Amino acid sequence: MATRAYILIETVVGKTTEVSAALQKVSEMTSVDVVTGPYDIIAIAEAEDLPTLGNLVSDGMHNVPGIVKTVSCLAVGP
Repeated sequence: MATRAYILIETVVGKTTEVSAALQKVSEMTSVDVVTGPYDIIAIAEAEDLPTLGNLVSDGMHNVPGIVKTVSCLAVGP
């Protein structure tokens, strides 16, 4: 069973559209939504296991220009 995370993303002012487009190209992303509120984007990612998901966030997403901060919330239920 895949490991799923909801990732709350804060972007640099004016870069939300570019960040969203870059994240949509990442194969593990199942959803990328631009939202209002304290975060600019909420993404849903799924990977085979927790280490793979962790690498996606730490190595993949943090290299996307325009991302200031992420908060990852792992799904724990069915």
